[in-house]
Amino acid sequence: MSNGDDETDAPDEDAETEADSATDVSAEELESRLDDAAEELEAAETEADLDAAEATLDDIESDLEAADLPEPDEDDEDAEDPREELESRLSDLRDDLESQRGPYAEDVVGLVEDARSTVADSEWTDDGETEAHEAVADFLAASEEYVDHDADAGEDLDAAADALGTVADAIESAALDADEDEETIAGLLEAAETLESALEDAEVWDDLTVREQLDAKGFYDVLTNENRKDFPAEWNAAKIHAEQGNLELVTFAFEKLGSEFYEDYTIDILHNLGRDAQPAFDVMHEKAQRRDKGPIEVLGKMGDERATDTLHDFIDGDGDAALQKVTLRALGSIGSAESVQPVANRLDADNDDVRSSAARALGLLGDTRAVEPLADVLESDDSDSVRASAAWALRQIGTERALAEAAQYADDRAYIVQAEAEKASSA
Repeated sequence: MSNGDDETDAPDEDAETEADSATDVSAEELESRLDDAAEELEAAETEADLDAAEATLDDIESDLEAADLPEPDEDDEDAEDPREELESRLSDLRDDLESQRGPYAEDVVGLVEDARSTVADSEWTDDGETEAHEAVADFLAASEEYVDHDADAGEDLDAAADALGTVADAIESAALDADEDEETIAGLLEAAETLESALEDAEVWDDLTVREQLDAKGFYDVLTNENRKDFPAEWNAAKIHAEQGNLELVTFAFEKLGSEFYEDYTIDILHNLGRDAQPAFDVMHEKAQRRDKGPIEVLGKMGDERATDTLHDFIDGDGDAALQKVTLRALGSIGSAESVQPVANRLDADNDDVRSSAARALGLLGDTRAVEPLADVLESDDSDSVRASAAWALRQIGTERALAEAAQYADDRAYIVQAEAEKASSA
């Protein structure tokens, strides 16, 4: 066993080596290596050359991170930081390297796929549609010089978008090499960038003011010196278009103008059209989903059962009685059998007006399943106006049992209930 004198702390050889390596590289040496790397990068002609140059830069970066370089004098504002200067130059060389790479076939494919999405998804004006279609046709002709494809722009933008997908697939399948097919890729890239620029210049609706959009749609074409009124032209044009059945233009203006007054005016027009307003369903349904009472009334007048699921959601709970009343009337007008149970559930609402509206809605729905709950309301509800609504609803259902239930109350304490009971007896 060694004695205490022999047990000295031996230096850590690995730590010494690491410490030495950290101080072995000077700023001057790193600067010289960056000079050599810059020359190597300038001389690079192939992707393999660029890969080698990138490996050189990686080595330099690794050594720079490990180098024990002098720190700048904190008391000297003009003192230079060698590490910061070297890192900056290294970053610039990396940027130069990336700029020398490519172009690659995948770059072209990406541009063509983006163009395809633009053509398919943009809201083009009539002029813009023509411009976009011509841009695609020009690209197809230009790209055929570099890659074989049978793409055809067709007669519309759907066909044009499909054609761009065909070209993108053809370029991808060609397996073009960045070195061997450099000129081909460059030509395709130039054609794709020209396409991209042309599509950016083609006119979409968002490029126009609202008035220009309406004018382009022919919204104002119905106005003449004879029918032009003192109130806003948009109001008069909407009224004329509604009379002529051009509801697409009426709803287009509704969506674009964003004026509360015009919206209210349009809702009144559609409300008066009743079931003839069905072409405006999508616009009114979207507006109704924001719990807007006017569009809900219009949906009721339309009588379109597609609205029922949305409207059922608005009659739950006792939060907004006015909204529930409007919605219940709309559901009654629509007349869907699916609404009977959700509406009947509101006969237990806390609000008298909601219960009354629910009873009348059941009468409009006319389903015999509602006879029993309406009879219960007529017998026991605390509100005479609700009871009268239940009697009225039973009369609307009109079956022998329904009329008999209502007729029992000819001597009721409330005159409004008596009146409904007498009508039921006469029926």
